[in-house]
Amino acid sequence: MSYRYLALVDVNRRWDIANLPEIEAALQMVGMRERFTSESIKLFLSEETPCQPLPGGGFTIGHLFSRTFSPLDAIDHLSTFSNNKRLREHIVDNCWGEYLLVQSDESRGADTTTITRDPSGGVPCVYSLRNGAGFITSNISLATRLELYRKRIDWDFLAQCLTYPNLKTRRTGLADICELLPGSSLNIGQGNLTTDSNWSPWKFVMQEHRHTSLSEAATDIRKAVASVVGAWTDIDDSILMELSGGLDSSIVAACLKDARPQVTCYNLTTPVPGADERQYAGQMAAYLGVALQTEQLDLDMACSDVRPFPDAVSPRMGILQYAVSKAMEAAARRYGASSSYMGAGGDTVFGLLTNAAPAADAIRERGLIAGFSAIRDLSLLHQCTMWKAARLTARKMMRGPKAACAPDRSFLNTSLAVAPAEAHPWFDAPTDALPGDRERIVDLASNQLFRDIVYRGEDRWIRMPLLSQPVVEACLRVPSWMSIAGGHNRSAARAAFADVLPQSVLNRRSKGSFVGYLGAIFKRNKIQMHEILLSGALHDQRLLDPDALTRFFNAELPPRDKSFTRILSLFAVENWLRHQA
Repeated sequence: MSYRYLALVDVNRRWDIANLPEIEAALQMVGMRERFTSESIKLFLSEETPCQPLPGGGFTIGHLFSRTFSPLDAIDHLSTFSNNKRLREHIVDNCWGEYLLVQSDESRGADTTTITRDPSGGVPCVYSLRNGAGFITSNISLATRLELYRKRIDWDFLAQCLTYPNLKTRRTGLADICELLPGSSLNIGQGNLTTDSNWSPWKFVMQEHRHTSLSEAATDIRKAVASVVGAWTDIDDSILMELSGGLDSSIVAACLKDARPQVTCYNLTTPVPGADERQYAGQMAAYLGVALQTEQLDLDMACSDVRPFPDAVSPRMGILQYAVSKAMEAAARRYGASSSYMGAGGDTVFGLLTNAAPAADAIRERGLIAGFSAIRDLSLLHQCTMWKAARLTARKMMRGPKAACAPDRSFLNTSLAVAPAEAHPWFDAPTDALPGDRERIVDLASNQLFRDIVYRGEDRWIRMPLLSQPVVEACLRVPSWMSIAGGHNRSAARAAFADVLPQSVLNRRSKGSFVGYLGAIFKRNKIQMHEILLSGALHDQRLLDPDALTRFFNAELPPRDKSFTRILSLFAVENWLRHQA
């Protein structure tokens, strides 16, 4: 199951949609029931999508938990709040889950409706609204099927997407379709449409909120991850644990020990070297008392076989994500799993930084003694001399803040004028922000792309526990230098689960890679990719540099060269465009 809803909105309360009865009947025919009606909103939900009323005439869509990690079924205590704004702030600060809040907002006027998306972004939310009327939905396919929207491409956004491929903003690849970003609210008035940020990661990296010891940090992380996983397992029936063998998915798997639902551990391999993690995944499966199920990804997949999932509003899913999604969806169906669990986002959430920022942070906030210790940890982590680690730290401290999002203009038309990228709300850093905190939070904003590239079908839940609000907040409280303690990356997360992770997983310094698999796919499909890119929509819109592409496709790639991955990214955009007709 996935969250499926569509809200028709008219804050003017005129409801002059010509075919409104036909729309309502069509929604009912696809299993959508009208669950809430007010003067300005008509909400339709699938049977599987949770919905609860809120005091003040509002409601929640999705799963809402208290900070005691139990489902928030009883919401009587919320009635003590004097207005909807305070209620909203209380829920964002004291609850968590995957939810939307829909409320009237008397502080902005009697005819204002406010939609709030939880900080994890677990419930999709795209919208098209003009003059206070339109729709909000989890699935753009619902809107197109009902002829509420006809797809048109936003070419200005596509140019930005090609230039800043890792940047997530409210804009999408479809004209007049926007996304409400996680942790934000959308305020719909009669004559205006505004957004607010309800949650910011910067609050949790402030010095007064930081953990002061590794043991304290480890305890907090252990409690957060275990409690979040436990809360989900209390409501899920059967689980496919997507177990890569890396640290992040192993931590999620460790929390499934003695879980009530049936757990199947699943691991993917490739026909080429580099991604075989079965020895590590197998040890975690054994810890859970189950056999590891494995599957080899297909190398004969043609690039023309790749189909973006039906509700993708931006071109994010590439060949690897498609192959993994297809395999995992089939596995979940085969083993009867109602939910797929994964360690998505763990690298960023657990504080993985690959440069000298942690040591620079330690010196700036704690002084030279703490800085010296961090430099020693940095040298152990990267297996370099103390002098080199100190030199890199000094260079990091002397340089200005790293750009939040660097452009990539490779293979793009050299005369292409791209407007400055729209900033993500989390890029608004305090003036005294530390380098490591800046980089962690920029990466955390990019983590929101995981929701765009993971698809497991319409009939099962996707659980990403490491992106949940309690886990993210616990990990943000860990200073960046504490995350390299002892010369290991993600040290606080390792310490949190040191007693349950196999030593070979706990002490890993390397991880598997699918680059070899992607390289093999590229070699088998390069002629077709070349033809498609030179005859496709991106070329017709003069977004690409055809000469640069031809030179690249005609050249022999040096060993270990990864520049072909840029071609795969361009092809993902072209492929998405081919499926928007």
